[in-house]
Amino acid sequence: MTVVTASRHPLHPLLSRITGDEKHALSAHSTLDVLWVLYDRVLRITPETANEPDRDRFLLSKGHGPAAYYAVLAAKGFIPEDWLDDLAGWDSRLGHHPDRVLIPGVEIGTGSLGHGLGVAVGTALGLRAQGFLDSRTFVLLGDAELDEGSNHEAIAYAAAIQLPLTAIVIDNQSSTHGWPGGWDGAPTWPGIEGAGGGEGDHLRAGLSVGIPARFPGWSVSVVNGRDHDEIERALRVTGRPHLVVAAVETK
Repeated sequence: MTVVTASRHPLHPLLSRITGDEKHALSAHSTLDVLWVLYDRVLRITPETANEPDRDRFLLSKGHGPAAYYAVLAAKGFIPEDWLDDLAGWDSRLGHHPDRVLIPGVEIGTGSLGHGLGVAVGTALGLRAQGFLDSRTFVLLGDAELDEGSNHEAIAYAAAIQLPLTAIVIDNQSSTHGWPGGWDGAPTWPGIEGAGGGEGDHLRAGLSVGIPARFPGWSVSVVNGRDHDEIERALRVTGRPHLVVAAVETK
């Protein structure tokens, strides 16, 4: 079990450079550990291979509050660290939503919720058609984003053709409509000081029991969204559509 407090996180010095209300701190922090594990341990992509056709793909469907994403890209050398000092300035490349034209390493421009999963399905299908069978596609969504109907066509199609695709849903209990069974039997983990809530609070997979019901035909992992080892194990499941529900603190 590897859990890092917010103040000791390797991205903390970079993330702290992004100031102002426009960075949507709570939204950004909810994705921080999943993004770090993806880029630090799992994804086969570097600044030098960012245009290689057989690279792994990561799509940030949860495109609002991209500060953590920008910090990860800076930490891994895709963008200069000093870009973080000017988020959403009039001549800044880093906007409120990531832009693939302006930011190296970004695969798609996002922010309008509900589109990323469909694009990820098309991306994974295209890689398969080109014979890049070892190339993986990951997409990160928020739990509230699942209220968008377009997701369910993508979910059904990926399951029907057993597309090797990993969808990561950040569960911070933001969904408006919820899902039957959301709280009953939900796993809990010890709270993380400095990561939302007080010390001794518990992370609860608030909708994590119900979210998999929206992904019929997918394999499922429900993890502590702050435990790097748990996240890595879940992200390494391959060969079929796989859902990773990462439970974090309530927004």
